[in-house]
Amino acid sequence: MAYEQEIQVQCYSGRRYVDRPASLVWQDEQYEVKDIEKEWIEPGQKHFVVVTTSAKGAKGEKDEKRFEICYDEREDAWWLREV
Repeated sequence: MAYEQEIQVQCYSGRRYVDRPASLVWQDEQYEVKDIEKEWIEPGQKHFVVVTTSAKGAKGEKDEKRFEICYDEREDAWWLREV
């Protein structure tokens, strides 16, 4: 599966450096992670399917999107694809 682009992610760190994502920036827009629907680990990577909200909607309404995001330990980078 190919990811579309590298993104910036702020995450909670607990026992591990990357515990779970809190927010992300995609296409110059800040998205807050509302829910983590799924998470799994592959060698050198941690994956999440997240539901996010942004204030970008019309009349200040929340714009909700789903993304699959991946933290790649080797590259120390986050990647995203919209789902």
